Amino acid sequence: MLSTLRFALCAVGICAATMAAAQPLLAEPIRPLPLASGANPARAALGRALFYDLRLSRDNNQSCASCHLLQRGGADTRALSLGAGGIANRFNTPTVYNSTFNFRQTWTGRHSTINGLLEHVMSRPSGLASSWELVASRLTGDEAMTKQFNAVYGEGARAELLKDALGHYLKSLNTPSRFDRYLRGDKAAISTDEKAGYARFKRFGCVSCHQGINVGGNMYQRFGVMREPAPGAGIATDQGRFDVTGREADRRMLRVPGLRNVALTAPYFHNGSVATLEEAVDAMFKYQLGRDASPADKALIVAFLKTLSGEKMPPPGSAP
Repeated sequence: MLSTLRFALCAVGICAATMAAAQPLLAEPIRPLPLASGANPARAALGRALFYDLRLSRDNNQSCASCHLLQRGGADTRALSLGAGGIANRFNTPTVYNSTFNFRQTWTGRHSTINGLLEHVMSRPSGLASSWELVASRLTGDEAMTKQFNAVYGEGARAELLKDALGHYLKSLNTPSRFDRYLRGDKAAISTDEKAGYARFKRFGCVSCHQGINVGGNMYQRFGVMREPAPGAGIATDQGRFDVTGREADRRMLRVPGLRNVALTAPYFHNGSVATLEEAVDAMFKYQLGRDASPADKALIVAFLKTLSGEKMPPPGSAP
């Protein structure tokens, strides 16, 4: 029966070699992004308009896109973003791309849902320093925006609808990459060097923290787990999740960042203290793995990390 099936498939040009080449890599520690985001297109489109709207901030001078630059990997080019009124954030701005796949939100894991994250960003002084009610009242006076809300939700802007639209937009910001095509069975999607870099990424233990759909974002880890950063090393320590829970076990614990689009999101780490991806890989070997790696090994890992950049993202310098 099996041989008959193979013969029939080859008769229409689908032979064993083709079938084997298309087989997904099911046993890998990294999983491909879903092919569909699950976001409602109309709500996501409205959320996109809100994402760029300066009226979200109390001073009408800040939007989500002010700190989350989609042309720069969904993060900021500053070590620490400036919120409404020029107040600096405590942490480097995480990317919004693929953020809905993180098991917790923010570096300290303060929120478990996107709605919680949106509340956090809206109200805090170093964020938008505003309120949903204030934003809704501003948008109610905008005839075009009111028309959009009515078309999508059947009513005008109000707090819950603002959050829902933004949530759908964030859900739509998933970025399939060449590496996803490789995981789905396209062996030619990445080069020989990039495959070698992925093999080293696994062999050296990077996948112990960076795995799953988001290549991270699904656990906490202490920064400096194998070696304490030396004073003046530039990688300042932070009390991390301890400030949320008060538990000693959480001192200096931070949510492991996802590595999708990591080649585009410099500067790196929780305080934005490292300027280049090469330096970031070197620091991870030193502080998290407690070992040395050759320049060739690190260069191959960097080559692999670059395969995680989304294939359909706005190029640097492009208009929103």
